[in-house]
Amino acid sequence: MISTISKYRVRHVRGWAAATFLAAAILPATALAQDCGNSGSGFEAWLGRFKTKSAAQGIAQSAIQSALQGVTYDPTVVRLDRSQRSFKLSFEEFYARRVGPALMRRGQSLMRTHAATLDRVQKRFGVPPEIIIAIWGLETNYGADTSGRFSIIRSLATLAYDCRRSPFFTGQLMDAIRIVQRGDMSPAEMRGGWAGEIGQTQFLPTPYVKYAVDFDGDGRRDLVHSVPDILASTASFLKGHGWQANGSWEPGSANYNVIKDWNRAEVYQRTIAVMATRLREGRGAGPRS
Repeated sequence: MISTISKYRVRHVRGWAAATFLAAAILPATALAQDCGNSGSGFEAWLGRFKTKSAAQGIAQSAIQSALQGVTYDPTVVRLDRSQRSFKLSFEEFYARRVGPALMRRGQSLMRTHAATLDRVQKRFGVPPEIIIAIWGLETNYGADTSGRFSIIRSLATLAYDCRRSPFFTGQLMDAIRIVQRGDMSPAEMRGGWAGEIGQTQFLPTPYVKYAVDFDGDGRRDLVHSVPDILASTASFLKGHGWQANGSWEPGSANYNVIKDWNRAEVYQRTIAVMATRLREGRGAGPRS
């Protein structure tokens, strides 16, 4: 769910209200309320303050300690965050690059393999199989491209401390600890993308907490290994953003606006919609504008 990251361009403040009385007389009041940093030098002290804030939000001390034990600043994550590029390809170029015959064939095969689960998902959430399969394929090639390179907790802690989008990622980090607290994942299991994406359809922790579903009945919301949980949780997100059962997903429709909540890039939105249509029609991979 890469859109969730690019969606937020929040102006941040920096520093911590530990200034002397002289500094307080010079600096504006907003600067004194800031708590973030642009290098790793203040990370450890910030992490201590974050633990206190997390406990004040009702997160269990045991979960806080388990999740944050040994966490350090990761300059690689900050570098990757700074080097993001917007989608600059045309729709035709983007579609051709992302949707090939193999992705379509695999999607059609998975629709048959998981037909019973997808039918249950559609009955509960109103989201058709083609949309869910298109998202699954585009996000991680149906799980084949799920990266476990980064510690999600470490990445989120780094981004929460970094000044560029500290408020947004502070909330994501707290929800990552809530995922640990409720037993869905251990800190060691929480590995994924550099910006904290979890599982085969790339949920960030806050939508994970809000929309993830235990659809296989094992007591955990597992978006890494459980296909029923992955499919149902993706549909749960879409329904939670207003998906209308039996409705069109063509541009201009209410459901197309829901796709925009999944990803803010227009070429990505159109690719989801066109791929889903072609999956429904059983056709090949070529784009249709």
